[in-house]
Amino acid sequence: MRIPKSVEAVIVEFEKLPGIGPKTAERLTYHLLNAPKEYAAQLASAVVDLKEKTTICETCFNITEVNPCEICSAEGRDKSAIMIVEEPLDVSALEKSRAYRGLYHILGGCIAPLQGIGPEHLRIKELLNRLKKGAIKEIILATNPSVEGESTAMYLQKLISPLGIKITRIARGLPVGADLEYADEVTLSRAIEGRMEY
Repeated sequence: MRIPKSVEAVIVEFEKLPGIGPKTAERLTYHLLNAPKEYAAQLASAVVDLKEKTTICETCFNITEVNPCEICSAEGRDKSAIMIVEEPLDVSALEKSRAYRGLYHILGGCIAPLQGIGPEHLRIKELLNRLKKGAIKEIILATNPSVEGESTAMYLQKLISPLGIKITRIARGLPVGADLEYADEVTLSRAIEGRMEY
């Protein structure tokens, strides 16, 4: 039996999403097919809004609907500390821990030579421009505890050290090879509280 083109087209689009294989793509498609029409319309509308209403914060590079983002513009945050993370999902995970009240800087990945990602592909130049303004007293390196994350942290430490800014690294409360976005709030809280001079 041939699958209708409209069904096949949705399956193909779902398969393009990270972590979605052919079977999951089929299940999601058939779920939408059997769901009320309003449900499909709401999903489509939410995806369109996602693309039309979100932007990247010009300061920290987080995903936002306002520029600068709510974190960068919040009055009650510690503007003397910047936590450096790889991706926006890391900010989301750290914010859920409620253990950190400073600012963030999202690199947009980590140095991964085997995948062709060098320092020039990350937002390191933008970070250095922020640091040259002189208001930052502490940098907290919160890259993932992977080989690439550690390499990125070491690279940043060498770049930032001459500026005389205190550099710390989140503690090893996270398992090696894990991603920040999957860590629970307690683990993240302990990792932030137990950070050490780098």
